[in-house]
Amino acid sequence: MSVYILSRLTIHDRAEYQKYEDQFDEVFSHFQGRLLSVDEEPLVLAGEWEATRSVLLEFPNQKAAFDWMKSEAYQSISKHRDAGSSISSIMVKSSEQ
Repeated sequence: MSVYILSRLTIHDRAEYQKYEDQFDEVFSHFQGRLLSVDEEPLVLAGEWEATRSVLLEFPNQKAAFDWMKSEAYQSISKHRDAGSSISSIMVKSSEQ
């Protein structure tokens, strides 16, 4: 069953975050995910949205998502994301049966 990761980021150090972004595609391409959306100007439909960027990823299953997140390659670049931004992420399951 597909899973989706939705992340809200507030970038406070663009140069540090750029180090993460520059390496993201290379690392991500080795896993089974799809980058569905990166948006710095989302349309707020309800509530407050203070983040400066939203990211939506799709994986074929939870194992694939965790394999990517826990991989040595991803861990080595995520330190730049953490240094350059604050992030909130959730994983949700597809409604497909």
